[in-house]
Amino acid sequence: MSDPMPAGVQVTGASSPAVTAVLTPETLAFVADLHRRFNARRIELLAARRLRQQRFDAGELPGFLPETAAIRNADWQVAPAPADLNDRRVEITGPVERKMMINALNSGAKVFMADFEDALSPTWANVIDGQINCSDAIRRTISFETPDGRRYTLNETVATLVVRPRGWHLVEKHLLVDDEPISASLFDFGLYLFRNAAELLARGSGPYFYLPKLESHLEARLWNDVFVAAQDALGIARGTVRATVLIETLLGALEMEEILYELRQHAAGLNAGRWDYIFSVIKKFAANPRQILPDRAQVTMTVPFMRAYTERMVHVCHRHGAHAIGGMAAFIPNRRDPEVTQNALRKVREDKLREFNDGCDGTWVAHPDLVPVVLEIAGDYLGDRPNQKERLRGDVQVVDSQITAIAVPGGAITEAGLRLNISVALQYLNAWLLGNGAAAIQNLMEDAATAEISRSQIWQWIRHAAALDDGRAVTRELYARLRDEELAKLGGRSAGRYEEAVALLDQLCLSDTFVEFLTLIAYDALE
Repeated sequence: MSDPMPAGVQVTGASSPAVTAVLTPETLAFVADLHRRFNARRIELLAARRLRQQRFDAGELPGFLPETAAIRNADWQVAPAPADLNDRRVEITGPVERKMMINALNSGAKVFMADFEDALSPTWANVIDGQINCSDAIRRTISFETPDGRRYTLNETVATLVVRPRGWHLVEKHLLVDDEPISASLFDFGLYLFRNAAELLARGSGPYFYLPKLESHLEARLWNDVFVAAQDALGIARGTVRATVLIETLLGALEMEEILYELRQHAAGLNAGRWDYIFSVIKKFAANPRQILPDRAQVTMTVPFMRAYTERMVHVCHRHGAHAIGGMAAFIPNRRDPEVTQNALRKVREDKLREFNDGCDGTWVAHPDLVPVVLEIAGDYLGDRPNQKERLRGDVQVVDSQITAIAVPGGAITEAGLRLNISVALQYLNAWLLGNGAAAIQNLMEDAATAEISRSQIWQWIRHAAALDDGRAVTRELYARLRDEELAKLGGRSAGRYEEAVALLDQLCLSDTFVEFLTLIAYDALE
């Protein structure tokens, strides 16, 4: 880059016209300032996560925090929703990839969550291009042309754009501030806000975000302080930034009311991030032989501990004037196989009927073909109303033990379930290493969260020699044999990047200690 870099800032990623366009000296100075002001607290909060995990590994069960009971018992409200975030009946998600963004924005959904996190393989090119794609979408200049000449552009009416930055646990290794990698959260958030806040406001919208993987209200407080500092630095009113928090960790579920309270000036709602939530449950209790889940397909939204957390979310949100957004429908219609499509639509309909009946104001889908189906269901419940926040769900009285009692009645671990976990994890890791963070696998849209479920279950089953339904124990030897058999079906180690995928999966499943996030070790393999 030709202009002088801010002092203490070093770009180690490959240079390109896109990098030069995104990482201007002014932008770099803004994100570096955020990092210098808040990274120490981020590191302290990550250390607090590890200390809490040590207690759970020793057998302690978490619960509601006694020191925050006053917040749970008080009457308070979040800020009113902006006009373009008031009707969120159907939200579609996907990575910040150009063609997929255009299709999602044109899908008819009310909201599109552009994802820098679990649905994106964070190569340097993907991250930088994603920022450009978001800016072009806001300015309505985004387009895409296929090699055969098909051209994609935006419709007159598009979904409201919401961006998900990466979680507090991740760094962006391609940008150093004072010789340390910058927080990926602050990098993604800061770039997007600096580049687009004024344009969004001029167009009658605003900078809206989804916040992933929060494990405590103190982590939400950090985000709130970042929002305040960033808005003050840009000279925009506090409360302009709006954030929806994904309740996708067990500890986040136990502190969801406190999380909403910390962000109340900037809050837009909570979302039931079901796949990461299942992963979080497995992770928190990975060392506990009494807290073992069965095959992942059996951990549905209707099992008691999943019902408890989602119903409590609706109650908490509506009590405090926030939107409650249901979870992801990961099913993908198959246009070449009508039977697969009909099965997917049936399951999606059942799932979304339950969520709107529970009081959700909106819900997630992974594919544009699902949007009309869910819009119809939402219309039956909402009619012309933008939401159903008036449904306070006073009948919901969830205690903390209902959230931590993770048994699945009638559940079993099967060889088929073990094989599926191995195959999905291998296929996803291969796709991720190849630069694709949202992979269609067996008619489901898999992202990092579902791969995390697969590998964490394998680790826990091996660790405790869990019994299959036929009486055999899950062992390292059984895993290795099934891994090789499933790998052979995928073309073997020489195909794609399966050699590396196998090495990563072995490390994740066979290590003596549980690896907190697969992305923490897999990131080193990306350019």
